[in-house]
Amino acid sequence: MIIAIDFDGTIVEEKYPEVGSLRPHAADIIQQLKTDGHFVIIWTCRAGKPLNDAVDFLNKNNVPFDAVNTHEPNNILVYGMGAKKVYADVYVDNNQVGELPDWLKIYEFINSKKNTLTNA
Repeated sequence: MIIAIDFDGTIVEEKYPEVGSLRPHAADIIQQLKTDGHFVIIWTCRAGKPLNDAVDFLNKNNVPFDAVNTHEPNNILVYGMGAKKVYADVYVDNNQVGELPDWLKIYEFINSKKNTLTNA
């Protein structure tokens, strides 16, 4: 699956334009998602230096990802490079309706959705 994950308030505590501290279990769960074979997109409004700071933070903290603010390569053929919203099977964002679940519940949800998609 393709998973788009917001940075501020989701992977890290909200401190924009600074980089907040890692939210509990975020790094471990994102690593597990990659191990499980998912394509992880960092999906953020950051640009310029704040974006570079976020990417540096992820790299220094061993939080893996495949892309930043761009489509999975096969979807570039469908949506092109100019689309403002990246395509994903799941979006993880602290600004969703309701509160952001903890990362352990996020992992459970993604696994249940993956199982639903593979059984369809």
